[in-house]
Amino acid sequence: MNYRRRQFLGALGAGTVATAGLTRTATAQEQPVVRMGNNYFDPIGLHVEPGTTVRFEIAAGTHSATAYENRLPADASAFDSAVISSGGFEYTFEESGTYDYYCIPHRSVGMVGRIVVGSPGGPAEASPIPDGDVPDSDAIVEQGAIAYGSSTGGGGNSGGGMMGHGMGSGPGMTNGRNGGLFGGLPFLGGALGLLGLVGGLLYWALGRGDASPESDDSAMETLRRRYARSEVDEAEFQRRRERLETGGEDEPR
Repeated sequence: MNYRRRQFLGALGAGTVATAGLTRTATAQEQPVVRMGNNYFDPIGLHVEPGTTVRFEIAAGTHSATAYENRLPADASAFDSAVISSGGFEYTFEESGTYDYYCIPHRSVGMVGRIVVGSPGGPAEASPIPDGDVPDSDAIVEQGAIAYGSSTGGGGNSGGGMMGHGMGSGPGMTNGRNGGLFGGLPFLGGALGLLGLVGGLLYWALGRGDASPESDDSAMETLRRRYARSEVDEAEFQRRRERLETGGEDEPR
């Protein structure tokens, strides 16, 4: 009885290990997908092994995944999905090295991405990407994939230093270069706003003070017109004129 029980438990354990192995294999074989959204690629940095097919898929808007021809490994061919508004585009990365790419309609606003195949290398490592920002290649290799808008995503350049975040309107993305002069100084921005409010109140108060003589002049003109039309007599005209000149009530129209 105990022997049969040990046989059953052994078979069950072996099946569990086999199932876990199959699950890991299936997960490892999942096709990498780069989502193209409103002015962003996600992940913005991706590491794959040579021979991996990557799918660039539309999440929102109209975009392209277009390689910089001068920022590819020496033996690699440039890929280009053309501009698409639905579906996706697939490309198989055969040559090791660093691939930088961009979106044709949104290149000017920094919609760029980087894929490292195998290990970093090639012209892309020699100079910063010309549009926007991408993560450092070593960070991409270490993490496998860097999400757009993450603390390490969109913040590096090909020289290995960290820069401001890339441009765009993707989830959680901030743009260090277009954040405004006081984008990172909320306290100073609030103080300037308060000063502006105080200045506006002072301007309003001074404007009201300056308005009194104008009002008096208008009242005097009204009184003179009524006197000219004989609507008030000489005594009434003199009485009201004196009151206006000494700051009394305005002449009703």
